Order: sequence, then structure tokens, then C-alpha cells
Amino acid sequence: MSNPKKAVIEARGLTRHYVQGGETIRALDGVDVTIHEGEFVAVMGPSGSGKSTFMNMCGALDRPTSGSIKVGGAELSGLDNDALAELRNRVIGFVFQQFNLLPRTSALHNVMLPLRYRGSLPADAEERCLKALDQVELAGRASHSPNELSGGQQQRVAIARALVNEPELILADEPTGALDSHTTEEVLKLFQRLNAAGMTIVMVTHDAEVAAYAGRCLYFRDGNIVEDTAAAKERAAS
Repeated sequence: MSNPKKAVIEARGLTRHYVQGGETIRALDGVDVTIHEGEFVAVMGPSGSGKSTFMNMCGALDRPTSGSIKVGGAELSGLDNDALAELRNRVIGFVFQQFNLLPRTSALHNVMLPLRYRGSLPADAEERCLKALDQVELAGRASHSPNELSGGQQQRVAIARALVNEPELILADEPTGALDSHTTEEVLKLFQRLNAAGMTIVMVTHDAEVAAYAGRCLYFRDGNIVEDTAAAKERAAS
């Protein structure tokens, strides 16, 4: 019998409430979900549904009002700010809609940034950066600065930067929002290849065509998951 895949994200009774103008905003209101290693999950929902708040929780960028969330096996509520920063650097790779590359810095040195955040650079830093660029098929552009690269190539550099620390999880927030349809397809197929090689990916998107590249979709509304396609498949199979 094969070993069950471990949970990379595990939320139980997860809530995040804000007080705004004397009113309580229930951004997350009791979310229960498990995302296992090797999944490619799209997170969808209208504005204000809770999907971005959920993403911030998964990225250890915010703390819950109540409930539990574990990322990479660590209960986030028990970690101080330094430990959360270490977890973000070690366990999570972030990809954003805007590529957030340093404009006058080569692709290689943009990819190297997460390694620098650890303090002293490892002896094999350049080798690791070239490996990450090779994973996104840009090793030949390592010396190019962002203004010498297309939008799709810049996003692939950003993905290489997310990969360089060999994280357990990639969190992608509207990663194709600034790209044309052809380049969007290239980036999403890259995500699929990374996922096929074992990478866990959670991607926020408002676009159903983008979400279709994932293997599972979570639909948020009013702070809750109202549809989980994995659960629907399980019910259909039973």
C-alpha cells in the first residue's frame, strides 16, 4: 500500500475577522480544507469572497482570528515573526501578478534574492540559480536584465526565483494577470510541468480558463469554500 501524501496546507475552523467602521467583516468564517503535496489547486471567487485572505494565511502573511492553519506541518499561530519569516523563505515560493524584479539586475541575480535573505550566500548559489532558470527554460538568459526580456520571460524569472530555495509550496497570486493569452498559456503549461514533477501549487485567479489548468478548484464566497471540485469528484466516485 502506498503512503498517503502529506498535507502541505491544513486549515480547521479558520477565521479572519476585521472591524471596519464599527462593523465586523468576516473575511474568512470557518474554513476547513486540506491541500496535499503534489496538488495543483486554483482558488476562485468574487471580490471580497475571502480568496485573497486565504492566500495570505497560506503564505504566513497574516494571522487567524481563530482556528488553525498549518503550512508545511507547522502551526502558524505558534510561530513568532522571525519564525514566520524563516518559514516563508524556506517552505514557500511566491509568484505575483506584477513580476517584482529588480530592473537593473540580471535574471541570475534576481533569482538569487531569496538566497541572500538567508544571510550569507551558500557556496553553490550561482549553480542553484542556474538550475532554477533551467527549470523555466531561461538558463540562456541568465545575464539579461528585465528590460531585455518579454513579459512572459520576466514572469518565468519570477517563477525561477520562487523555486531557488526548493520550497514545498508555490503560491501564485493572479500570475497571468499581466500577460497576453499566448504567454498566459506558456506560463500555465510551465506550472503544469512543475506540478507533474511534484511541486505543490496554489494559484488565485478570477479567470475560469486559467483555473482549468489546475487539477482542483476551491470556490470562495462570503468567507467560506462553497465548492471544492476534489470533494465533488469523491462524491461522484462513491
